[in-house]
Amino acid sequence: MADATGRVAVYLDFDNIVISWYDRVHGRNAYGKDRQRITENPHDAEVAERLKQAMIEVGAIIDYASSFGTLVLTRAYADWSSPVNAEYRSQLVARAVDLVQLFPAAAYAKNGADIRLAVDAVEDMFRLPDLTHVVIVAGDSDYVPLAQRCKRLGRYVIGVGVAGSTAKSLAAACDEFESYDSLPGVVRPTKPVDAAPPPGKGAPEAKEKSEAKTPAKSRRARSAPKNDEQGEATALLERALRLGHDKADADEWLHASAVKTQMRRMDPSFSEKALGYRSFNDFLRSRDDIAELEESGHERMVRLREA
Repeated sequence: MADATGRVAVYLDFDNIVISWYDRVHGRNAYGKDRQRITENPHDAEVAERLKQAMIEVGAIIDYASSFGTLVLTRAYADWSSPVNAEYRSQLVARAVDLVQLFPAAAYAKNGADIRLAVDAVEDMFRLPDLTHVVIVAGDSDYVPLAQRCKRLGRYVIGVGVAGSTAKSLAAACDEFESYDSLPGVVRPTKPVDAAPPPGKGAPEAKEKSEAKTPAKSRRARSAPKNDEQGEATALLERALRLGHDKADADEWLHASAVKTQMRRMDPSFSEKALGYRSFNDFLRSRDDIAELEESGHERMVRLREA
C-alpha cells in the first residue's frame, strides 16, 4: 500500500462498474439482453430480484480508496434519473460522493462518461496540486491515457475494476490495480455466471437438458479462464523471483514483501485474494514446486526452487 497520509481523489464511471458487475453475476452480456426490460419495467419482481443480486457495494470501494489517505474529493458519473442508478443515490450521498449528472443523450453516447471524467480529473490535478493519489473506478481501455497522464503529473494511480470486464491495458497503465471482486465487503458470485437465464427467457428444465447434451470436455472448458489466471500468476511469480535473484546471489533468500511488490510492478492487476488466497504467504505455499518459503519470527523469506 502507498503512503496512507496521502490526499486522494476518486472517480467512478458508475454505469461501467454497475453494468460490468451485472454481467459478472448473471453472465456475459446479461445487461445488454435485459436492458430494455429493466428500462421499461424496473419494478417487475423478476427484474428487481436480478438487480438486487447484482447490487454494487459502494462502501467497499470508498473504504478501499480511503486506505491510501484522506479523500479530498469523490465523484460518480452516471445518468442518475435511470432507475438502476437511482437506487444508489442515498448511499452515495451518505458517503459524501458528488453525483455528476450525465443526461440520457450523453449517458448512452460512446465515451460520454469517459470524456467528462477525464477532463475533470486533469483539471483537478492542476487545481489541487497537493493531490497525491488518483483512484479510477472503471474497466474501459479508454481510461489508459488518463492513467498515463496522472502518472506523468506525479500522482500514484490506483485502478479498480470488475474481474473479467477490465482491459489489461488499463490495469497495466496503473501503479496499482485491484479487482472489485476481491475488496473487503464484496460477496463474490458463487454460482456459475451463466446459470440464470435472463428475465422471461429459458427454463431450468431446458438448461438441464442442454447440460446433459454438452460433452464433459466442453463443460470443463468453462473453468479454463480461472485456470489461466492461476497459471499466469505462477509464471509472474517465477519471473519476479528470477529478477530478484539476478540482482542478488542466485541462492539468496528474498523478502516475500519485496517479491510481491515486484509482481505488482510487473502486473498491477495481481491480487492473491482475487485468486482465492487469504494471504500472499498462502499463495506462495500453493506454489511450493517453484517457490521455497522460510518463515521465522515476523520475517517471510522466499527463493526460487530449482529443479
